Amino acid sequence: MAQVFPFRAFRYNPAVAPFQKVLTQPYDKISPEMQQKYYNAHPQNLITVEKGKEFPGDGPGNNVYSRAAAAFKDWEANHAIVQDAAPSFYAYTQEFTVPGTSERRTRRGFIGAGKLEEYSAGVIFRHEHTLSGPKADRLELLRNTRTHTGQLFLLYSDPQKRVDAILSEVEKAAPPVTEVHDEYGVTHRLWVVSDPQKVSAIQSAMADQKLVIADGHHRYETALNYRNERRAQAGSVDPQAPYESAMMTFINTRSEGLVILPTHRVVANVHDFSWPSVRRYLEPWFSTEVFAFADDAQKETVRANFLSRLKAAASRRAIGVYPAAGDGQRAFYLLVLRPGADLAQLLPNVSPRQRELDVVLLHEGILEPALGITPQSVTKEANLTYEREAGNAIAAVDSGKAQLSFFLNACDVEKVVEIATANDVMPQKSTDFFPKLLSGITMYRV
Repeated sequence: MAQVFPFRAFRYNPAVAPFQKVLTQPYDKISPEMQQKYYNAHPQNLITVEKGKEFPGDGPGNNVYSRAAAAFKDWEANHAIVQDAAPSFYAYTQEFTVPGTSERRTRRGFIGAGKLEEYSAGVIFRHEHTLSGPKADRLELLRNTRTHTGQLFLLYSDPQKRVDAILSEVEKAAPPVTEVHDEYGVTHRLWVVSDPQKVSAIQSAMADQKLVIADGHHRYETALNYRNERRAQAGSVDPQAPYESAMMTFINTRSEGLVILPTHRVVANVHDFSWPSVRRYLEPWFSTEVFAFADDAQKETVRANFLSRLKAAASRRAIGVYPAAGDGQRAFYLLVLRPGADLAQLLPNVSPRQRELDVVLLHEGILEPALGITPQSVTKEANLTYEREAGNAIAAVDSGKAQLSFFLNACDVEKVVEIATANDVMPQKSTDFFPKLLSGITMYRV
């Protein structure tokens, strides 16, 4: 049973700290250039907390974590952030253009305090593994600030759209309390939901839900570790303690605005790489369609046709390839799994559910056996990097930085939920939920 609670969020006071100048992308999406831009935007920009700079001479008592804690104290004292009077849920919408198209969508969800659960409890499920480094960093930050600033992205599945209906009513009844446009052209809007009847109705609708972490696995496990530390310090378990929950944004998988983008793979540093040899290895399993072009003038038209065919062939298990022109031929290739191919033979080391994923078919059926790229080298990113934009993956090959790139269709969200709730996990970078949830739009003190 999922337990979600209203909470008294800390939110930026726009009279002191304008939303447009203080909110940031999630910490793991902030490049050094973005970090500096945020520092320049406003003295109370969340960057000091979300991803602060390290300086020479940093040490115990004066470091990125202590500066984050000091910033919170200063912002609260100077009313740059203010705590809401009543425990509330927060309706949160994101209006955006789907990348690569002209289609406009609105993703609707709500922010609440979700009770932390061990994965073994069968309430909250992960869909990918985590790494130790990011968790250590986030844990030290939480110890110092005792505040969640970033959103955990949780999926639930409700065909009746009971919560969506309540949120829609809230949006129509009043203007948003927060509206901000981010650097990716996304408009974020927030409404406070403090009416007791609406709060109770949301809690009731969520009570029978299983939750899947879409984004924020490292921060979720950090919140669990912090909860366990606080329990040990207290010597008991207090179910009402704020650290027993974490701030989460809940999105219905049946929402029209939910978008997953594909993440393409760029391959480099493969010893004795030969595309003809790879093709020969794959021939028993995949049929191949060749999209050749003679020069750059033809390339753009052929590329558009290739990517369109990749999408159209999704139901047939299609993977796109762009190799370096080692033999002089310049072409894109569309690999389509042959009808009747025995996936148990091709992918013997993965579960039947995972065999239905194109990203697993690529990793287990092509990268490792045909190119020698092991799971260990994938983890180290020795041979593999990732690109959301197909154009960047193509450019990496053209520039000589990569030997070939693979192109995938987006994963179906219901498949993600099915695999996660079966206690299975997917490869790293299997999903890219777009857009990202803004940090600092609400903050939860633990």
